[in-house]
Amino acid sequence: MIYMKTFFLSLLFIATTASAGEIYVSPKGSDNASGSVTAPLKTPQRALRMAREWRRTNDVRAKGGIRIILEGGSIFRLDEPLLLKPEDSGTEDSKTIITSLGAEKAVLSGGMVLNTEEKACKEVDRGAKGVMKKIKANLNIQNGATPDMPENTYIIEPTYLAGVPQLARSLWVNGKKRSLATSFGEGVMERIIDFNKTHETITIPAKALKDFGIETIKDAPQLEMVVHQRWAIAILRVKDFYFEGDNAVVSFLNPESRWEFAHPWPQPVTEGERGASSFLLRNARQFLDKEGEWWQDYATGKVYCCNAVGQELVIPYLNRLVTVEGTAQEKVHDIIFENIAFEHCAWQRPSRCGHVTLQGGFAITEAYKLVENEGLPWAAGLENQAWIERPEAAVSIRHGVRVDVKDCLFTHLAATALDYVDGCKDITIEGNMFHDIGGTAILAGTFLEGATEVHRPYGWTTDGRKGVIAPEDYTERVMISRNKVSDVTNEDWGGVGIGCGMVRNTTISDNTVTKVNYCGICIGWGWTPEDTGMRENSITGNIVSDYARQLYDAGGIYTMSNQPNSVITGNTIGAPFVAPYATNYRAFPIYFDACSDGFRVYDNRISVNNVVKEPYGYNNPGKSMVVEQLTDKKK
Repeated sequence: MIYMKTFFLSLLFIATTASAGEIYVSPKGSDNASGSVTAPLKTPQRALRMAREWRRTNDVRAKGGIRIILEGGSIFRLDEPLLLKPEDSGTEDSKTIITSLGAEKAVLSGGMVLNTEEKACKEVDRGAKGVMKKIKANLNIQNGATPDMPENTYIIEPTYLAGVPQLARSLWVNGKKRSLATSFGEGVMERIIDFNKTHETITIPAKALKDFGIETIKDAPQLEMVVHQRWAIAILRVKDFYFEGDNAVVSFLNPESRWEFAHPWPQPVTEGERGASSFLLRNARQFLDKEGEWWQDYATGKVYCCNAVGQELVIPYLNRLVTVEGTAQEKVHDIIFENIAFEHCAWQRPSRCGHVTLQGGFAITEAYKLVENEGLPWAAGLENQAWIERPEAAVSIRHGVRVDVKDCLFTHLAATALDYVDGCKDITIEGNMFHDIGGTAILAGTFLEGATEVHRPYGWTTDGRKGVIAPEDYTERVMISRNKVSDVTNEDWGGVGIGCGMVRNTTISDNTVTKVNYCGICIGWGWTPEDTGMRENSITGNIVSDYARQLYDAGGIYTMSNQPNSVITGNTIGAPFVAPYATNYRAFPIYFDACSDGFRVYDNRISVNNVVKEPYGYNNPGKSMVVEQLTDKKK
């Protein structure tokens, strides 16, 4: 009661200078309330409906804009994503602003809190009949160096919905992400021995399984393999394996087995410059041998985690927090998200169908090498085709105009954080913080996902005719400025910090990007010298460091395809991380990938190291590149 009085007093203080078009929301409110300062609504969904009705009925309270004000510091646990439609649009002089009360951000969360009261948790049986004791008894390892669960490992009951336990691939304990139980430790890998396209198998050292007492797939039915593939990873659900001497030959479930062994780029290598591609195994109870790990039994939903009693354990439930969905004919416009925190989103794709990517976290839906009569009308030398799916995002905007995100926090998210899919215009993404993101922090523009083959120039037909690039579908005039991006791509290493596909008149300026496993800032798509509408893009004043931590064929700043009248200037780019499992040396501060053209590159401060000695990387660039050649002093 004291809490609510304090809340209302703070609202009343602000209300003395507030305009009429304000809707207040508190988790302790009621959706039957008026939404006033003293009678707040309970849910953001109800607030959106109220705002929509004000606009539909030309209510005077919509004049000058509508502010939906969420109680600062409160957590709004969503049971469905917020959906904004064309009817939710504001106008340039009457915007809809979704914000927090005061400096402390309100949280929109897609997470569920597990019950960790002592009476609800069961300590793992570590006696003679315990699971790990049985494993230990079956192994003959010198000096007793055998895997074992940490002390104080507890079994936590899952949350049930409609009688079904909620399954997860991510877990946060007191706001810190735990690693899904893995064979060698978080981020540690070993080299593969063979990659057999004919039999669709990968051969690895047998000890990677036998050392944990895993003799058949029945011992670890949820077993997954993560494979390092130069500039991407594959996550493969294990179907079966058998032992051949000191080796284990592993096969995988479909559809990912078909994708993995049919697509040529990228695939693992066994004879790279720096050795064979690497792998790790995970998602087996036997791997739960470190305090920072966790595991969930999919059959029962029960969660295994150490030091869990009395702590806050959160698993993500929703795959999406906010959807802004317009159409080419009717955009959603004049919406601002300001001073909001977006937290706890799930990524379930690897559990459903594995995860085999082409590049940048975009999952393959079909891909294969052209066997006869290579080439297509737009690329005579093309030797493969691929179709992709866009990664899931916590906040997704499609066909939005002046839908801005400012001073927000994105954290504890398992896939992409913020995504402007296509048809978005006049966008400002400014002053936000992105931290602890499983995939890419910011995506913008089409990457030819869906029905279009990824190498076909945008606007072309399948028979090779140049079509008209539909302006209503293009993403343009995007400003990505003063954002801080760190610790991203921590689940899908192939994501990037900031990734723009086919965009034009887009500026990426004064951002800080660090601790990313692939590229820092990327712009362009299509592997083509043709005109696809990309032009007049600018990358200026950014600071990029600690990138390419796991994957190479990477750049601190990365470009692709023809982008006339574009510039890269005034950026500070550190040397690439010395990635421990990269199979080549292809990582650069600035990397001009396939058919990059139209850029003027000058006045950048670039660092190199003993492994990466060149400031620029090139892969078949065009003839209209103007690149400042750096002396050792300038570097």
